[in-house]
Amino acid sequence: MPETPVGASSEITVEAVQHLAGLARIALTDTEVASLTSDLGSILTNIAKVSEVAGADVPATSHPIPLNNVTRADVIADQLTREEALANAPEEFDGMFRVSSILGEEQ
Repeated sequence: MPETPVGASSEITVEAVQHLAGLARIALTDTEVASLTSDLGSILTNIAKVSEVAGADVPATSHPIPLNNVTRADVIADQLTREEALANAPEEFDGMFRVSSILGEEQ
């Protein structure tokens, strides 16, 4: 177990990283332990800075600016007649597009 407890006000130590790696059953090289010690220390420092600024009067957000759905109104416009829609179809059957089957039959 690490001698220095890991918390918001403590530093990440090599022993703490090795302990966490052992709990997670992850084999780390000495280079990886040194890198993670630095990276995790940096992350804790940044979290502490945000915690200083974010008080009870600051609402939690998922985006820095409000998001709005950008859709247009659903308005009925000119429509094609069935004959106009089928005019350029290679084949039609009973007022519908006729297409070849793609499953279960050979082309």
